[in-house]
Amino acid sequence: MRARRVLLICLVIMLATAPRLHTAPHDAGVVGTPPQEPLAAARQLYASAEYEEALRLLDGLAAGTASREERQAVELYRALCLLALGRRADADRAIEALISQDPFYRPAEDLSPRLRAAFSDARKRVLPALVQQQYADAKHAFDRKDFSGAASGFKRVMEVLSDPDLAQPASQPPLSDLRTLAAGFHDLSVKALPPPAPPPPPAPVKVVPAIYTGQEPNVVAPVAIRQDLPRFPGAVRPGGVRGIVEIVIDEDGAVESATMVVPTVPSYDKILMTAASRWVYYPATVDGKAVKFRKRIQININEPATQR
Repeated sequence: MRARRVLLICLVIMLATAPRLHTAPHDAGVVGTPPQEPLAAARQLYASAEYEEALRLLDGLAAGTASREERQAVELYRALCLLALGRRADADRAIEALISQDPFYRPAEDLSPRLRAAFSDARKRVLPALVQQQYADAKHAFDRKDFSGAASGFKRVMEVLSDPDLAQPASQPPLSDLRTLAAGFHDLSVKALPPPAPPPPPAPVKVVPAIYTGQEPNVVAPVAIRQDLPRFPGAVRPGGVRGIVEIVIDEDGAVESATMVVPTVPSYDKILMTAASRWVYYPATVDGKAVKFRKRIQININEPATQR
């Protein structure tokens, strides 16, 4: 009997000192599958009528959500869970917090009439005090001459007062007076705003001529390397032959085009155009960069001197 008692005591000690086995958390998922996103897991728990589990998960999410949309989704599902659990007062507080963050927030139409009615009731409770606080903030901005902030604040006051859930209280004092004041101060704020700064003048456009003529600043004219005039065919008429040829010299110093501005005689003009196409120059430059240049060359062929 004594030995049996000693054996039982040893067994109790072994069980008390054995290592504990840790179970996986509820949303950890099956081994080999990725864990669920917390908000999606909470939605699934709510859909499965596991309201207490969903609420515990949502309470943990409420403090760590980043975006406004995520916070709204968390508070909405908290309200749904609380309503499903019969905790109407807690649900009302969650809805009121949602409306305080965004007075224009409304639940989707496909949600239960019970939830939409709870939202409507909460808006009637929350919005009157909220809109008065918004008016006070806008008036404070107006008094410190922050007319931009005041104008947007008074506009928001008028938008909240136009909410259908405030139709009855907004038609009576003090909210009806608040609407009149907000409209007046909004107009004053807009008029007090400084005019918008004129746009900066456009930067002057530097017109770069396609072909330079030497009249522009900083232009170095081309220098002839080969510019030989062909021999005049036949006898030179009395008084000589006069003409002007215009050429365009490209960036490489070659003649791009040639034109007789003042013709000489047709036969010589043709010879002169052929010769001009072979002329070569050091190209014109602007600030060291080669450019196209239009050049005119005077043609003077005198008659031979009369021998005595």
